[in-house]
Amino acid sequence: MERMIQAKAVVGGQAEGVLIRSEFPISLWGGLDPSSGRVIDRRHDRCGDMVAGHIFAFPEEKGSSTASAVLVELIRNGHAPSAIITCKTAPIVALGAIIADELYGRTITILVVDSDGFDALVDGTALRVSEDGTIEQIDGTVSDTH
Repeated sequence: MERMIQAKAVVGGQAEGVLIRSEFPISLWGGLDPSSGRVIDRRHDRCGDMVAGHIFAFPEEKGSSTASAVLVELIRNGHAPSAIITCKTAPIVALGAIIADELYGRTITILVVDSDGFDALVDGTALRVSEDGTIEQIDGTVSDTH
């Protein structure tokens, strides 16, 4: 990965985590277990992986408006990714982060990168996301308790 990538912050915030990068779109409804943060879609390339506490990158969200409810529940119970990075703005996902902030005073960062930025993301890399949408590779490891 390049040392820094500039993204557009759809829901701003700061985050750190190890990157879990997927090659495939995912539906949060039916794709993630809202009680654990585990990818449960058996056809997905990250099936079985825990996204809780990680930075989760996938090309785009697919599915329905229920994705926002899944994200709200993940944020509420502490099993959400620390940030989500996509290539396409996902209004339903952003809505979930905004609703969780209103209901629980907690949210996660949602970023959009162009295809070159997405291609530069390397799975397993420790990243830091800044309020302005800068994604920075950090040296060393990020605490990974999941």
